[in-house]
Amino acid sequence: MVEMIVIGAGPAGLSCAIEAKKAGLGAIVLDKGSALDSIRRFPTNVIWFSTPELLEIGDVPFVISMVRPTRVDVLNYYQKVCDHYQLDIRPFNRVEEVVREDRKFVVKTGNGKSYSARNVVVATGYYDNPNMLGVPGESLSNVFHHYREPFEFFGCDVAVVGGRNSAVEAALDLYRHGVRVTLIHRGKKLSDGVKYWILPDIENRIKAGEVKALFESRVREIKGGSITVETPDGVQNLKSDFTFVLIGFHPDTTHLERYGVQINPETMAPCFDEKTLETNVAGLYVAGSIVAGKNNNKVFVENGRTHGPVIVSAILSRQRQEMS
Repeated sequence: MVEMIVIGAGPAGLSCAIEAKKAGLGAIVLDKGSALDSIRRFPTNVIWFSTPELLEIGDVPFVISMVRPTRVDVLNYYQKVCDHYQLDIRPFNRVEEVVREDRKFVVKTGNGKSYSARNVVVATGYYDNPNMLGVPGESLSNVFHHYREPFEFFGCDVAVVGGRNSAVEAALDLYRHGVRVTLIHRGKKLSDGVKYWILPDIENRIKAGEVKALFESRVREIKGGSITVETPDGVQNLKSDFTFVLIGFHPDTTHLERYGVQINPETMAPCFDEKTLETNVAGLYVAGSIVAGKNNNKVFVENGRTHGPVIVSAILSRQRQEMS
């Protein structure tokens, strides 16, 4: 029996475990993949928008020589923080079931292990659940919903669907490594949220004809070597050896519902007390981007990292009330 089990070893989940450790509470962190699995799978050469001080957890300084950290900088930092606090992280341990029994939770994992805790924090994020176009051919093997690096696609025709950072950065990276790129976006222009040092770059590539862009356009079908797009000028069939659909992500709330958590049908966000982050299931909390449901652009590492102190403070307050 421990005081807290955290499901999800991203920055928000680690923040919860760190605050528990600082308060003298036992905590175990479970993750279906590696620790920091989502960040590990980010594009290889990604540069974070956030500056290091906005990513710090556990009062451990994040010091680098550049203004903005790379993926490797962030991974190294969080791993060092885990080592500093000697967190009990158990990776590749997929949680299958969370059951409330009397005044404790029993957490069962896919490898047959079982853990007991007085409190559970769900901090599972959304990176494993990409938004889909819902068009024929989207499940083909040449269609991807995550981007890592360009080298596999040298000399190919590639369509990139989306108009935000993920799509724009992928399009530029592919172009600069010998790929013929078509960027397809349903909006009239690229998102205003595109990183300010990236936006002029992609706009200049489009003006120069180095990256083809189709705005106010929608994909209607994906085939083995082509993609059908509805544009303001009519339907076009474009050559496309590979297609990247990079239109964002959404949280998976099915597991929360299995645990008994109520879900807002409009926002897909769990119901919780904003002061404590405790859900309608006593002792079960949510942390990180999953608290925002479909509005996951409202919760990032910068503010998700603050959830740990809130949750641990609520647990300590309850302990004091029970003892008085």
